[in-house]
Amino acid sequence: MSRISKEDVKRVADLSRLTFEEEEIEKFTTQLDEIIRFAEQLNEVDTTNVEPTSHVLNMKNVMREDVSEPGTPREELLKNVPDHKDGQIRVPSIIE
Repeated sequence: MSRISKEDVKRVADLSRLTFEEEEIEKFTTQLDEIIRFAEQLNEVDTTNVEPTSHVLNMKNVMREDVSEPGTPREELLKNVPDHKDGQIRVPSIIE
């Protein structure tokens, strides 16, 4: 018995604003049904003594120490700005 119908695929496609030919709908129905069947097989696996993980590899975030460093001098930053005044970048007004 199919877990997903052609009407389900058409409904999701409609919600997603996608259009498919009839043979594509048939293909997606079969593929999605196989994906759901595989997920159901995974639910049958005994995971009683398995610790939850977020990643299959034993990896840890490598983070640098949060150390304050001096920034680039304002004059250096403004040297390529086409229009600036009093250390501020000037842009055209967008509000009338």
